[in-house]
Amino acid sequence: MHESVLLEETIENLSLKEDSIVVDMTLGFAGHSSVILKRIKRGFLFAFDQDKEAVYYSEKKLSQIGDNFSIIGRNFIHMKEELENRNIHHVDAFLFDLGVSSPQLDQDERGFSYHKDAPLDMRMDQTQEKNAKEVVNTYEEKELTRIFKEYGESKYARQIARKICIAREQKKIETTLELVELIKSVIPIQERLQKHPARQIFQAIRIEVNQELEVLEKALEDALQMVSIGGRVAVITFHSLEDRIVKKKFKEITSIDEKVKGLPEIPISYQPSFRLITGKGIKASQEEQEKNRRSRSAILRVVERIKEEEKK
Repeated sequence: MHESVLLEETIENLSLKEDSIVVDMTLGFAGHSSVILKRIKRGFLFAFDQDKEAVYYSEKKLSQIGDNFSIIGRNFIHMKEELENRNIHHVDAFLFDLGVSSPQLDQDERGFSYHKDAPLDMRMDQTQEKNAKEVVNTYEEKELTRIFKEYGESKYARQIARKICIAREQKKIETTLELVELIKSVIPIQERLQKHPARQIFQAIRIEVNQELEVLEKALEDALQMVSIGGRVAVITFHSLEDRIVKKKFKEITSIDEKVKGLPEIPISYQPSFRLITGKGIKASQEEQEKNRRSRSAILRVVERIKEEEKK
């Protein structure tokens, strides 16, 4: 079963109170949400997930703890709109636990795993049209190269894109293992022995299918606007692309404006509205990394709002 990464560290750093209004942007199978709900007996939890199976499972799990929650079955990019429709304009804590959940990886038919044969899918929202098969079979070589380079950080991006385009002229690429074999044929044997050759490319396709980076940037911006004074925004990332977005944004909002940095006294309007809680970020303990491989790449970053934005 899915184990929530950095569970204790995340809950501790959210600084919850009994009456906190909390938004779990990535409900999954309610690992974090279950603990949050136990802590906010007089508060309320809103949770987002576009995966129908996750919503069905978590609804039952959370109902055994309390009824002060609402699950919204949409991508978290719609968070602001959905909360404002419910007359919620300020939130005490936001949690983003990014990446693919273990149950999604475990279900062969979802096509996220490069270890099992399955139709090329990779949709987190199974109602959307675009899937991995469309990306692999219809994107031009130039566009595939860009995706593999930017989202997969693969040094063989161009060669893999070329190989895919040649192969699909003969027949469509339908399954995960067909794609894995094409990728393997490009990457030198010594590198294939060090790490799975398809990991970076599968990551790149998944990010493209689900528009993960654009969604994160927009939703993070909205969360930072809506968090109350004293409230916190926590983000767990699993790869450098996500972490770069979060780290850059958190640095931007917790730093003193360059225009006034040298002044002996910084005007209040130029002081940052947030403070960084986690320094360089929190990583999983050695013990957790040994128990749960997925935690090895996880980084938790947290900020707290300390004042309202002021017009300069």
